[in-house]
Amino acid sequence: MRQIGGGATIDSASPSRSYFTEKRVGLGNNSYLGVGRPSSQQYKKKKVTKAERLKLLQEEEERRLKEEEEARLKYEKEEMERLEIQRIEKEKWNRLEAKDLERRNEELEELYLLERCFPEAEKLKQETRMLSQWKHYIQCDGSPDPSIAQEMNTFISLWKEKTNETFEEVIEKSKVVLNLIEKLKFILLETPPCDLQDKNIIQYQESILQLQELLHLKFNVATEILLRQASTLADLDSGNMEKVIKDENVTLYVWANLKKNPRHRSVRFSETQIGFEIPRILATSDIAVRLLHTHYDHVSALHPVSTPSKEHTSSVTELVKDDVENVEKAISKEVEEESKQQEKQSHLIQEEKLKVEEEQDDIEVKMSSAEEESEAIKCELEMKVLSETVSAAQLLLVENSSEKPDFFENDMVDLFQFTTLGGVYHLDILELPPQCKPVKGWMIVEILKEGLQKYTYPPETTEDFETENAFPPIEVTLEVHENVIFFENPMVVRWDAEGKHWRTDGISNVSYKPKERLVTFSLDTFGPVTLIQDAHINMPYQSWELRPLDVNKVLLTVTTVFTEIQIQIKENLCMLSSVKLKDKKHISILEGTWMTPIPFIIALKEAGLNIFPTRYSHFYVVINNKVPLVEVKAYRQMALLSSTFAFGWSKWNLLCNSTKVVFKV
Repeated sequence: MRQIGGGATIDSASPSRSYFTEKRVGLGNNSYLGVGRPSSQQYKKKKVTKAERLKLLQEEEERRLKEEEEARLKYEKEEMERLEIQRIEKEKWNRLEAKDLERRNEELEELYLLERCFPEAEKLKQETRMLSQWKHYIQCDGSPDPSIAQEMNTFISLWKEKTNETFEEVIEKSKVVLNLIEKLKFILLETPPCDLQDKNIIQYQESILQLQELLHLKFNVATEILLRQASTLADLDSGNMEKVIKDENVTLYVWANLKKNPRHRSVRFSETQIGFEIPRILATSDIAVRLLHTHYDHVSALHPVSTPSKEHTSSVTELVKDDVENVEKAISKEVEEESKQQEKQSHLIQEEKLKVEEEQDDIEVKMSSAEEESEAIKCELEMKVLSETVSAAQLLLVENSSEKPDFFENDMVDLFQFTTLGGVYHLDILELPPQCKPVKGWMIVEILKEGLQKYTYPPETTEDFETENAFPPIEVTLEVHENVIFFENPMVVRWDAEGKHWRTDGISNVSYKPKERLVTFSLDTFGPVTLIQDAHINMPYQSWELRPLDVNKVLLTVTTVFTEIQIQIKENLCMLSSVKLKDKKHISILEGTWMTPIPFIIALKEAGLNIFPTRYSHFYVVINNKVPLVEVKAYRQMALLSSTFAFGWSKWNLLCNSTKVVFKV
C-alpha cells in the first residue's frame, strides 16, 4: 500500500493501480497512445549485411557511371552539333568572302578603268592648251599671244609710243589689255605646276606687271588731256568742271576747281551720291579731284604660284622615263635579233625565192606588231606619267601650308585673311594743268614736261599756316559696286606705296548704308583705297550636298551662316544656279553663265561669295584637318560616283581623327 493525495492509500495489487499506471505510461509515451505497449523488437534497428552493403555500393557506382556516360554522350552530341553549325557558318562565310572578293576584284578593275579618266582628262587639257596658240593665230584679231614674250614686248612698246589718246580711247584699249592680263593669270592658275617652268612663271608675272603699270600710266595721261580742256567743259551754274565717264571696267569722276570759291566745299557728282567735302585750303587752290574706280585690283601684289617639290616631280618623271627607255631598248633589241636571224636564213637559202619572200613578209608583220606593241607600252607609260602628275597636282591643291604667312603689324592688312572687293578707288588731288586758250581760231596750250602732277595734301611743311587744324581729314562718300555682296559692314583700307601693302590707319568716321550701298569715311591723305571683307566669313560650312541631276551633271549645295549657294556642274563647266541671303533669293550677274572651274572660282570670289579655302585657311578657321592623301582619294571617288550617288556632310567627320573621312552616301 502507498499513500497518495490527502492520505488515501491504494493497494498495489488492486485493479485500480494497474489502470493509473497504464494511463501514466500512455501519457508519457505520446506516440503509443491508445495502442498499448510496443514490443521490444520494434526498438531494435535492422542490421545490413556486408554483402548487401557491397551490392548497394555497386549499384550506386553503376548508376554514377551510367549518368557520367549519358552526360558525356550528351556533351559530345552537343559539341558535334556546335562544330557542325560552325562548319556550316564558316563555309557560308567563305562563300560570301569568295563572292565579295570576286566582286571586289571586278570593282577594282572597273575602278582602275574609271580612274583612267583623270589622266585622259589631263591629256585632253594639254591638247587644248597646245591648240590655244593655233586658235589665237587663226583669229587674226591683232592682239598678241600672251604666252609669247616677243609678241607681248612688241605690243607694250607700240602702245607706249602712242600719244594724245583720249580717255574713251584708253578705255577701249584697256579691254584688250585686261583680257591679256586675265589670260596670263589663267595660264598661271590652270597649267599644272609640273608643266610650269620657273622662267615662264617669271615671264608671265613680269608681263602682267608691265601691262598694269602701262594701263594706269595711260589713264593718267588721258586725265591730263581731259583737264587741259577743263575751262571749255565748265558747268554754267557752278563755273567748275565736272565729268563722269562710265564703262564696264572703269568709272571716272573728275572735278576741276576753276572758280576757287571758298564757300563751294561740297562736291557731289550729278545723278550720284558720290562726292567729297574738301577743306577751305583746297577750295581756294588750283586743283582737280579725281576718283578713278577700277572694277579690278591692280594694286595688290600678285599671289605666288604654288609649285610641287622639284625632287618629287623629277623622281616621278625620271622613273617613268627610264621605264620607257628600257622598254624601247628591249623591243628594238628583239627586232634587231629577229631581223639578223632572218637575214642569215635568207642568205643560206637563196634559191628558194618564194620562201624568202614569205619570210620577209613575216618579218615585216613581226616588226610592225613589235612596233605596235612598243607604241602601246609607250602610251601606257605616258598615261602612268600623267596619272602621277595629276595625283601630285591634286594633292598640292588640298595640302595645307606648314608655315603661317609673314608677320603683319597691327595696322597692316593680311591678304591671306582678308580679300579686296569691288575694285580699287584711286583718289587723287591733282594740280590743275595750264588751260587751253583760243587765239585767232587756234587753241594754244602749254604742255608740261613732267606731265600730270599730284597736289600734296597735307603739305610736307606746315610752318606758313597759322591754324593747327588747317588740314583736316577729307570726307569721302563712295558707292559700293552693285555686283559685290558684303555679309558684314565693309572695312575701308588705304594703300601704302612705300611699304607695298594695305593699311587701316589714316581712316576714321566710317559709316555704311547697306540699302543705298554707300560708304562714308574721312581720309587723312588721298591715295588708292578699297573695301575688304573676311575671306573666311562663309567658313566652315554648316552643311553641303552633292546631288546627281543627269549623266555627268550634278548640283552642289553649300550652306553657310549667311548664305546658301547652289552650283551646277557638268563635264568641265560650272554655273551659279542660285544664291539665297537670309532665306531670300539674291539675283547675281553670274547666274546662268557656264564657265570653266578656275574663272568660275575667281568670279565667285570677286563677287564676295568665297567658299573656297586656300592652303593658309587652316590658320584662320578652326577645322578638323585631314591627311591630304585621304582627302584627295575621297574627292576622287566622289567625282567618279557623283552621277549616280548623292553625297552629303556628316557631323561625325568632325569627331573622327585626321586619317578618316566620313560623309553620307
